[in-house]
Amino acid sequence: MVLYKFKDDTEVSNAPVSMSQLAKLQRDILTGKFRPGEKLTEQALCEQYGVSRTPIREALRQLEADGLVENILNRGAFVIGMSQQDYEDMFELRKAYEIQAVRWAIQRITDEEMERLEETFEFMEFYTMRNDIDKMLVINAGFHQVIYEASHNRMLQRLLSSYQTFLKYRDSGMVYESDYLTTVLEEHRAIFKAFIDRDEKAGAEAMERHINRAKERRCG
Repeated sequence: MVLYKFKDDTEVSNAPVSMSQLAKLQRDILTGKFRPGEKLTEQALCEQYGVSRTPIREALRQLEADGLVENILNRGAFVIGMSQQDYEDMFELRKAYEIQAVRWAIQRITDEEMERLEETFEFMEFYTMRNDIDKMLVINAGFHQVIYEASHNRMLQRLLSSYQTFLKYRDSGMVYESDYLTTVLEEHRAIFKAFIDRDEKAGAEAMERHINRAKERRCG
């Protein structure tokens, strides 16, 4: 049995940059703990996260590359964050990449990956029946991760995985409608059926509908 979940935030001390420091700082920026325009000082971050300067510097460099932090010469690092427009634009980009991912995945998916996709969808059905939103969100992300991997394109997989992370934090305070689970399950059922039928066109159309509806649910 293979389940996909986001990495836990674990403590790491003096070491080269770890996903732990990066994930924590990224989370705190995306959830608004650090506000746009706020200055990030290495000493304060070291004290807050209990680590040395090296992992903090590396995390700041990565966050600058991700567009979440701006390093201004002789002034320091400042939070940029993500605006509502940024998230809306991300959905449009994500839609294009998700559609391409599902096309490639239907072409290239292996028997083992197909088994994982089927198993993941069965878990989606199970947690929908249990009305367990938290578990469903994890399995939902896992369903998409299997598709990313089955596309057999590392650049696309890396890009879409980063979008998943950004949206995970965006959704941390989201209120879900009573029919959310059944609606999302049916959207994924259409995608899964396209894999069974090996129908790229149907898969692309189902994924486009799913991303459009996901944008409506999250961005209004």
